Amino acid sequence: MISNSPFTREELLPQEEKLEIEQRKGSLFIGIPKENHFQEKRVCLTPDAVGALVAHGHRVLMETNAGEDARFSDHDYSEAGAEITSDKAKVFGCPMVLKVEPPSLEELDLINPQTVIISALQLKTQKKEYFKVLATKRITALAFEFIKDADGTYPAVRALSEIAGTASILLASELMSRQNQGNGLMFGNISGVPPTEVVIVGAGTVGEFATRSALGLGANVKVFDNSLTKLRTLQVNVGRPIYTSTIQPKNLLKALRRCDVAIGAVRGKDRSPVIVTESMIEFMKPGSIIIDVSIDMGGCFETSEVTTHDKPTFVKHGVIHYCVPNIPSRYARTSSISISNIFTPYLLEIGEHGGLENSLRMNKGLKNGLYFYRGILTSKSVADWFDLPFRDINLLFF
Repeated sequence: MISNSPFTREELLPQEEKLEIEQRKGSLFIGIPKENHFQEKRVCLTPDAVGALVAHGHRVLMETNAGEDARFSDHDYSEAGAEITSDKAKVFGCPMVLKVEPPSLEELDLINPQTVIISALQLKTQKKEYFKVLATKRITALAFEFIKDADGTYPAVRALSEIAGTASILLASELMSRQNQGNGLMFGNISGVPPTEVVIVGAGTVGEFATRSALGLGANVKVFDNSLTKLRTLQVNVGRPIYTSTIQPKNLLKALRRCDVAIGAVRGKDRSPVIVTESMIEFMKPGSIIIDVSIDMGGCFETSEVTTHDKPTFVKHGVIHYCVPNIPSRYARTSSISISNIFTPYLLEIGEHGGLENSLRMNKGLKNGLYFYRGILTSKSVADWFDLPFRDINLLFF
């Protein structure tokens, strides 16, 4: 009988019924407070991003003047569909809070239990108390600098490094003018005038974008890094052969003596290594410029000291030092658009999947940004830094 049947033996056996599981969409209620951290002028979402979220059925509650420093008005946000309030507690009372800087201990007091916080973590500046409050309130927290893209890169870190690298050349150009105590040189390649000499220490993203900008203006660029792979990648990415060298004191000193601008862009594990010593800086030309982009991790020039956007420079050994830790904040609107471009797709994805938990199951890169899950520390790097117990996130949900 079976031999005459058009069906196989397996097909004639009772089969399990397969039902399509409908994906439940969820609506998010996002609070965006005004940043109170010193000289922080950025905002997480632009009015266009808010408009996209509201169009997908989500609610956005913004504190008054949250985007003011990035030149986005309350009117822009309300026109895009956001709700505006002057009550800070109301904004922090939302089920999901979005910030650029990590919330302070005072702000954590305003947050309800089981809230989702998405912000930077800035591990090196945190204190143990911060994590104790997160645990007590059973908070779920994501650090955007740990979120990975599909290709394994960190999109937020890369975007802000691109801005910092490009900005370092723009700042050097400003400082070189006579108006700013510089040598009165123009950052460009003018016929008959020797080009500006630029030394860049570090061939990562900051170094690459500083190189692009300097080359675009016609400068002579020399890049130093101990990673041959990074130096090779940088040359491929900028599309032309340039002077590259491993960090050898003799070659570096020779380049520093002749340069008009030196840019430090080296990051270490816990602190930036000091690459350029004070004795090397003493040999630099009077009126030359140092821009230490890695100052937020201690700086890679021995003479670097933290400065602010209000008083960004100081002079030592006749060399002008610019050592502001948060360079992207100087270009608040560009930085805000860049951060917003990273946040928005993730927020829409969380809504599509019906909540953060489902998104974390589906998206490994997003899961990489999770460091607290319902009051339980899930990040090994945070646990090691503060000597705290942690749990593997894969054991907490499947």
